[in-house]
Amino acid sequence: MKAARFEGGERIVVADCAEPSAGPGEVVLDVRACSLCGSELRVWRSGWPTTPGHEIVGVVATPGHPLAGRRCLVYIPAFCGACGRCAAGDTHLCERAELVGWQRPGGYAERIAVPQQCLLPVPDDVPSALATLLLDTIGTAAHGVRLAQRLSPAGPVLVVGGGPIGLGAVLVAQGLGLPEVWLAEPRAERMRIGCSLGAHAAEPGERAPRFALVLEASGSHAGRQRALEQVAPGGVVVFLGESDTWQIEENRAVRRKDFFIARSFYFPLREYEQNLQLLRGDRERFARLVDAAVPLQQLPELFAQFARGERIKPQVAFAA
Repeated sequence: MKAARFEGGERIVVADCAEPSAGPGEVVLDVRACSLCGSELRVWRSGWPTTPGHEIVGVVATPGHPLAGRRCLVYIPAFCGACGRCAAGDTHLCERAELVGWQRPGGYAERIAVPQQCLLPVPDDVPSALATLLLDTIGTAAHGVRLAQRLSPAGPVLVVGGGPIGLGAVLVAQGLGLPEVWLAEPRAERMRIGCSLGAHAAEPGERAPRFALVLEASGSHAGRQRALEQVAPGGVVVFLGESDTWQIEENRAVRRKDFFIARSFYFPLREYEQNLQLLRGDRERFARLVDAAVPLQQLPELFAQFARGERIKPQVAFAA
């Protein structure tokens, strides 16, 4: 079968590799689509020992399995089901989890072996091209908003960063009953897309308004600085974007107020059905985020386009 190797230096090679073998409690999945994620730009540049790709939908190809022939998403954390976090229902925070597409081979391949507890059946009314949005784009953002709603009353929302997570967060916030959503994004085209999805354009400045909820989706130093400065007293900053380092100036705008900081890493399995309803309730607008689908052989060029900011949520698509 074919799979992608990330060799570092922005080089991806699609080559023949061994077929996956399902171990105990695992199934083989024929991959149908795998979406690109901004977190993978690091491994595109530095290289990675296993095949990446963690936003995966496929068809269970293990004969005799109860889900054989069914389309399923792959829940990224291969959780143990027995530790304290799993017992509390926080499957995304499993103390022993390996991550599919990181520590375990991922979906930039024709087939993969996955733990059967990571299979999330996809309803017939959800096409494969949209199903992968239920993972990072909807799942992580929606979990972040739900965390924030435990801590602070509803109010205007600022999304910092108009990439795939940020634009998804705009739609998620609206779907969870927060209609006044603003977007901070320096790229004109992404701001245009955000505004077409119902966000207001947020301009920087010393007198910029403050927000009850700030969803920081850029992972940049400037984005995090802005999030901390523009959260209102008593409000919540949720970090959705990823970064290896922080460089924050604790200035007057940050220091002179009480506020909460939260981090949304992923989502617990118990939220999957709620996330399905978010997708179903705004299907046409979520579909606008999926702006390319190419065969595996074209992944190298697709990644270059993605890195240049020319794509929002592209994916590799495999023929049925």
